[in-house]
Amino acid sequence: MDVNFRTLDLNLLRVFDEVMAERSITRAARNLSMTQPAASNALRRLRQALGDELVRRAGLGLEPTPRALALWPVVRDALRHLEHSLAPAVFEPAEADNVFTLATADATAVELLPSVARRFASEAPGVSLRVVPLTTHDPRRLLAEEEVDLAVGYFPAVMADLTARAQAGEAMAFEAHRLYVGRYACVMRRGHPLARAPLTLDDYCAARHLLVSFSGRPWGFVDEALAAIGRQRRVVLTANQLFTAGRVVAGSDLLTVLPLHFVDMWGMGTDLVVHEPPLALPTIHVDVLWHRRLHGSPAHVWLRQVLAQAAQEALAHLPGQVQGAAEAAEPRPEGGEERSPAARRRTGRV
Repeated sequence: MDVNFRTLDLNLLRVFDEVMAERSITRAARNLSMTQPAASNALRRLRQALGDELVRRAGLGLEPTPRALALWPVVRDALRHLEHSLAPAVFEPAEADNVFTLATADATAVELLPSVARRFASEAPGVSLRVVPLTTHDPRRLLAEEEVDLAVGYFPAVMADLTARAQAGEAMAFEAHRLYVGRYACVMRRGHPLARAPLTLDDYCAARHLLVSFSGRPWGFVDEALAAIGRQRRVVLTANQLFTAGRVVAGSDLLTVLPLHFVDMWGMGTDLVVHEPPLALPTIHVDVLWHRRLHGSPAHVWLRQVLAQAAQEALAHLPGQVQGAAEAAEPRPEGGEERSPAARRRTGRV
């Protein structure tokens, strides 16, 4: 139906934008500092003006109509341009007292945080950073509910989802940036019976293994790769931290798979022997993920720049083991150590 733009209340578009981003009227109302009934009424008025339902109930959330999906990118970009033009925010690191929250795993934290701490001390002494454990391969709920400002880690399913949505022309509630790309290695203690010779697939499968798994499930991407060629290994121990895995392997006859750069960065190179895995394994890609509501925030932009610089400084000490985001080839969208075959089938380029 034709819309009379001269009489349309443009405030309704702000409500529409938040509802589309959150897929929830309640969360949209909270983001806009208004009541849930007021947000519902605004959405009702916009539905009447446009002659379209815009969103429908679907499970615990809302599902946009085709008209809403087509309209949202235009509305979102227009509102963003207006916001930046009318009320440009300013962030002065030296005067700021922001408290940021970052979700990441222990291995990534040790790579990035020394540089981040130095940058905070020199440029933003009043700014603080809280680091919380990353216990999921999909932190979008944490970001949407404002539990964290950024998540840094290995998110293959999320990145595949964002890639496909972008290719389909859909507006997305999340943004991402690749920090670096690395590779996996098989490690064992010095003095292990398999340490002196090249590691064969038969010897690898016959050995006893430690698996790094957030969930504690006794299978991962290595087991999927083995199953694809009709082989299997025996996992006798799981750990939920890479540092723990490295220390256990250094004091036992277990094998494990770790990021190659992690071994040197944690100072384990003198305790462990590194072998090329005897089968093809996915590439490690570490990404930073955030909610699009913070995309243009000067404070958030500064924090993302700090993390990117920290990643580059970490890579400089490990030539040949990892690649910066600009140098890295696009990796395959494969899962981490705790993905099941069913999860792998669900992970398309979404």
